[in-house]
Amino acid sequence: MSVGASQPAASPPTEPARAPSRRTFIATGTAISGVVVAGGLTGAPPAHGAERTGDTEEPPGSTVSLTINAVRHTVTIDNRTSLLDLLREHLDLTGSKKGCNAGACGACTVLVDGHRVNSCLTLAARLDGSEITTIEGLATGDRLHPLQQAFIDQDAYQCGFCTPGQIVSGVGCIQEGRTGSTDEIREWMSGNLCRCGCYVKIVRAVEQAAGWK
Repeated sequence: MSVGASQPAASPPTEPARAPSRRTFIATGTAISGVVVAGGLTGAPPAHGAERTGDTEEPPGSTVSLTINAVRHTVTIDNRTSLLDLLREHLDLTGSKKGCNAGACGACTVLVDGHRVNSCLTLAARLDGSEITTIEGLATGDRLHPLQQAFIDQDAYQCGFCTPGQIVSGVGCIQEGRTGSTDEIREWMSGNLCRCGCYVKIVRAVEQAAGWK
């Protein structure tokens, strides 16, 4: 080697690779995820049973036979159908009203085998073979039931929405022998609400129909 020959330049020392910062790592991961989703890729197969086949399974149903207002009806219904919905939606007996739909107002009261029930809380599928009386079944031809006539005589209604339930409940109250006094009638009719406040006249109507006043 001659004295005048140039020496090769020494390479600068390499710095150790730095780990990506947390911010960089998150930003990079988010970008990659976006590309994967945009490309239609999925990271894992769908959970077992999660595939939609397009076939909808029919809800369980029952066939029930009921005698409603002295007429026999045989119907096939969803097991979740309430007696109130059966009457109103399937049989077009709309006299029983849907008020609170929670058993608190009594507007849907009907008689099942002679006993008062809130039809909105009663499953129709459990009543196979039962006899049901609604407001439509109280009159005999053109002759009103005594309590229906008493409601007219005592002017025991105003808007009329609660009236069917009030009358059916009052009939049940009379049949149960719960009309010994004004206080007893009030107690046993307390499940039927009247938002118009006709309670005094309603009690008088029940008293009149019971025949003791």
